[in-house]
Amino acid sequence: MYMAEVCEIPAFGTTSDEIKEILTAIKTVAIVGLSPKGDRDSNQVARYLLDAGYEVIPVNPNCGELLGLKCYPSLSEIPESVDAVDIFRKPSVVLEIAKAAVKKGVKIIWMQEGIVNNEAADMARSAGLKVIMNKCMMKEHMKMKQGPIK
Repeated sequence: MYMAEVCEIPAFGTTSDEIKEILTAIKTVAIVGLSPKGDRDSNQVARYLLDAGYEVIPVNPNCGELLGLKCYPSLSEIPESVDAVDIFRKPSVVLEIAKAAVKKGVKIIWMQEGIVNNEAADMARSAGLKVIMNKCMMKEHMKMKQGPIK
């Protein structure tokens, strides 16, 4: 979680059904801010998503390769199409990432736990993207696989 910045409260929420629909539909996830450090959340989430069968595309301008995969300095430099962008960056840079995602034709912007940027979310939603804020993609996928609690 990014404590150095003021934390916004999400202006809207996403239902469990919407999240399940998104996680079922997407195949390719660009992880912006993927860390090379194995103990970081971004690295753990990326490994989990790979194990779950998603195609993961690392985005980090300081790395050439992560998790055995080619790493790109930015979203705009990824040659193939991307279904979702999972953001592990401080909230103040999310608008820039969201603009790049819109330009690239991404369908989903996912801001991890502790990351909320309502301006970026509004911009992306008005461009037709689905947006999830302040939720962990790995935890949501795990909940979806578990099914409803009886």
